[in-house]
Amino acid sequence: MESFGSFRRKFAPWNDPAAKPYITFEKVTKIFGDFTAVDDLSLDVFNREFFALLGASGCGKTTLMRMLAGFEEPTSGRILLDGQDLRGIPPYRRPVNMMFQSYALFPHMTVEGNIAFGLKQDGMAKSEIDARVGEMLKLVKLEKFAKRKPHQLSGGQRQRVALARAVAKRPKVLLLDEPLGALDKKLREETQFELMDLQVKLGLTFMVVTHDQEEAMTMADRIAVMDHGRIMQVATPAEVYEAPASKFVADFIGNVNILDGTVEKVANGEAEITAAAQGLTIRAETGKALAPGQKVWFAVRPEKIRINREKPQDASFNAVEGELWDIAYFGDMTVFHVRLDNGTLIKAASLNAVRKTENPLTYDERVWVSFDTDAGLVLTA
Repeated sequence: MESFGSFRRKFAPWNDPAAKPYITFEKVTKIFGDFTAVDDLSLDVFNREFFALLGASGCGKTTLMRMLAGFEEPTSGRILLDGQDLRGIPPYRRPVNMMFQSYALFPHMTVEGNIAFGLKQDGMAKSEIDARVGEMLKLVKLEKFAKRKPHQLSGGQRQRVALARAVAKRPKVLLLDEPLGALDKKLREETQFELMDLQVKLGLTFMVVTHDQEEAMTMADRIAVMDHGRIMQVATPAEVYEAPASKFVADFIGNVNILDGTVEKVANGEAEITAAAQGLTIRAETGKALAPGQKVWFAVRPEKIRINREKPQDASFNAVEGELWDIAYFGDMTVFHVRLDNGTLIKAASLNAVRKTENPLTYDERVWVSFDTDAGLVLTA
């Protein structure tokens, strides 16, 4: 069976027509003064899904989450949770908990005191609180740190305390606002996998707000890419990366080369496109209904492009010559910037599968970049 990327888990209720959404945003708009933060947005999220809202600052993702939590009310539209309209229900009565980027821990309380705080507020019996706190400490692997205060913990440990406090009340939905932003890169990567494992173990619905593409791609079952209060695409991480719905999504997610072109002809599921500025003829597989003369964009990821000193056997299409302009070595891969004769930069990436390379490519060499007909995507919007 062909698919975009590997499956993290066999969980895809959005593909089942009979599955009912757990969270529904129905034509939701939120206006602050003369600024529209969320614009007529509709979205479904399913029970036990790890869902990510991804976008640049100001795109509306945090406003959307705050409306679900009850800190803001929609200007129009409805938000449903498990079939219940949330309008008018205050935050403390919603079966939703929110973990903030700052963690918002009480500095004068111990780790166990922070975790127990919400349970005490709910009037839970002491024996039950003690049992629940012990369960949460074990879940986030902080049993040895129960008596410490936040200033005695590392950033990663404070993050886990905040997470334990958020899930201690067993909300139906856990909202995470840039949850890993304060962590260093290595710890952030480790914590991403911990969060994924925890979400599956708890069986909760997680919704995370982030501007970090890698974070969303790693953790989420599906991603909603947002821009100016609207959703541009909702899909699995692999689908968003390999089959972006628009030029905006292609450009926003990861590295990509996007070339302006004109359709010359279409036959047998393949389009021939002229990228006149680059002096390049493109042949690309496509299922889109295209017409000769139509203006399109061709998007191809750097890792799908080959780079060689030798001219390809057939350079009449999907191949162009240029000068090696920049080289970025990342350890696991190397990214090459090739400057074409018209000044366009084409990015090509190569996996460093061996430790040593004979006669490696270097600056100012003339090289050819080329790609297969199924390497890229023809975009019409």
